[in-house]
Amino acid sequence: MDYTILLKEENDAIKERYELSMGRIKGLETEEMKLPYGGYFKRTAAFIRQIDGMVERRKDKRGWDSLSLDELQRENNALYQDILPDHYDRSWANPDYAVAALGDGFGPLLSFLYTEIRADIVYAFEMRLTQITILNEVFLEIYNLFAAAWQEGRETPDQQAVKDALYWFVSDYTDLTVTWRVREGLDPKLSFGTDIIMNSDLTDLRYLYQYGEYISEAELKIASFMNRLPQEVIQRMADTYTEGYRRGFEVMGRDLTKKKTVVVEYQLGFERMIRKAVENFRAMGLEVIVYRAAVETVNRRANGRRGYYGTPANRQYDYDHRYDSALYMGNGFKERKLAVLKAAYEEYRKEAAWCAGPALVETFGEDGFTPVNKKTALGLNAHQEELTAAYANESRQIINQYMPQDETSFTIIAFPTPEIGADFEEIFRETIRINTLDYEKYQRIQQRIIDALDEAQYVIITGKDKNETSMKVMLHPLKDRTKETNFENCVSDVNIPLGEVFTSPLLTGTEGLLHVSSVYIGDYQFKNLRMWFENGRVTEYSCSNFECEDGAESHKRTGNGGDSRSKKGEGTGAGIESGSDGSEGRNQGRALIKQVIMQGHRWLPLGEFAIGTNTTAYAMARRFHIENKLPILIAEKMGPHFAVGDTCYSFSEDSPMYNPDGKEMIARDNEISRLRKADMSRAYFSCHTDITIPYSELGDIKAVSENGTEVWIIRQGRFVLEGTEALNEALKEA
Repeated sequence: MDYTILLKEENDAIKERYELSMGRIKGLETEEMKLPYGGYFKRTAAFIRQIDGMVERRKDKRGWDSLSLDELQRENNALYQDILPDHYDRSWANPDYAVAALGDGFGPLLSFLYTEIRADIVYAFEMRLTQITILNEVFLEIYNLFAAAWQEGRETPDQQAVKDALYWFVSDYTDLTVTWRVREGLDPKLSFGTDIIMNSDLTDLRYLYQYGEYISEAELKIASFMNRLPQEVIQRMADTYTEGYRRGFEVMGRDLTKKKTVVVEYQLGFERMIRKAVENFRAMGLEVIVYRAAVETVNRRANGRRGYYGTPANRQYDYDHRYDSALYMGNGFKERKLAVLKAAYEEYRKEAAWCAGPALVETFGEDGFTPVNKKTALGLNAHQEELTAAYANESRQIINQYMPQDETSFTIIAFPTPEIGADFEEIFRETIRINTLDYEKYQRIQQRIIDALDEAQYVIITGKDKNETSMKVMLHPLKDRTKETNFENCVSDVNIPLGEVFTSPLLTGTEGLLHVSSVYIGDYQFKNLRMWFENGRVTEYSCSNFECEDGAESHKRTGNGGDSRSKKGEGTGAGIESGSDGSEGRNQGRALIKQVIMQGHRWLPLGEFAIGTNTTAYAMARRFHIENKLPILIAEKMGPHFAVGDTCYSFSEDSPMYNPDGKEMIARDNEISRLRKADMSRAYFSCHTDITIPYSELGDIKAVSENGTEVWIIRQGRFVLEGTEALNEALKEA
């Protein structure tokens, strides 16, 4: 069924309300309003009228198709110009500007509302008139509060009345917003994105402007480059991606034939590869679901985007609004959202059972991002952080009821974007090579490492030169080494490229210091990251991101884009003025770690220890000087890595897992995840953050048996175990 036909009944039902609200908003153009708030309402109403014009143009498909590439670019720029960096200093979306113009009481509230209304852009492209209508109505409700106050001779309405109106707007409409979010991730009939991929002329770059996302030079360059690649290269890229997905089910012993859908997530510009992947998945019996990264506050993620997306129009804008949920997050809202989530999955339980899981295409190479911490931006307090973490955990449990993790799988692959620099095309081709390395060769080498590790009681990992790492990682006891193993032999399936052996360590006795001089996690670079462990739990952490040489605080952060977080308020630390002794810089460093790595938790267990073996990827990164731009997906294969949070087997610990040699991988849980049998809320943290020590900072990795026998896997950054020496060849080039 055509997507627009699917929404026709809903749009017909809302048409009268839509037209009434638009008519009222158009009338604001001639009304007298008191400044400074009148300026806010006038400009926001003008934006909404712009959206109404877009809706009318979208109805005339033929007229839209007749626009030239230049005309579409101007249209796209006009929709997003208000938040582009050159204009953001006078945008109502900028909390600094909103507070300066409207005061610290109403500024954050009205900035929140304007940000929500900007979601109208994608609603107009998808012709979701109900969403536009309810935003119109809440805008008018807030305006009427001000208008009534002016009529009574007051400058402003009661601030709590405005805040309450916004709270009930978010809360009352979770039935719509959260349910739609669940449905669009499960129902292939919501085919807006899929239709663009499969029905557009991808050689005509105008297709990119059909999404409604901001289109930067990056998307245009990616799409142009993809169009120049030979068909056999596109086929190889798609085959690696989809075959990894299929193989994941095979390796995990899960039945793919029971599934009917797969969720594809990617950055715009890769449509030529995605189209071929759709064909591959359909040949497997899977229909593809393509859904957009969330735009409304109730569904946005502070830790990045899920779905399809374009380059952010302004990363500072995303950063400023990462914690807009502070306006409404409380015990009552958390419980309501959970209830709506469960009801939505119950409504779409059949579609949930059919879904095989996500297939992600990640990108890397964006320029560094130095966000500004604004005291004016909304931020979570300590209680709200706890509620947010609790919601993440409880929502995951609900989803697992309808989409059991031991019945689904996933795959992730990554490619560079043009922002990586002048060597983009060569790096892209090298990345394809890395993604298609010899599966069997690495499987054999990694089995040598696993055989040695399976003789050990624990593993010692140390750094060299200025790296202070000194970790002791305890392993599960094996009852029968002929049938059991502690490490999974990971080659090209769910995580592409290949190249690691990993385990879920025992927590008791696992201890020490993990130190990395520079590592990218999520969207941020951490400098001199240190994490201390006792009995497998993070007890302390620090970084030097905010400490200048003179001890004062630096506000600069670097990263490779996206929407992470930090903000004023208890438990966050952003917006703190620097102290002469550097203590505030240390506080902000701890806050950044808590937000990005710990994801709001006070402590986390060590969920994974792994040894990366993809020295080819490491050599490529060193050759092109892009170590600081690689995603975790590749970086984790370039040295030993540790993950804090849940194990790799969360929610599927009781499902047997076997290596290619037939041995069962028995290290699937730890002392924390075992608590699921008594209290599920204490067993999981809904996060898993990888931290890699590069070979250049790595000293030794040695396996120590119960009788004290030591076997070196790596010595001074080089593989020394018999049968693994071939991995050093690439390191000679690094």
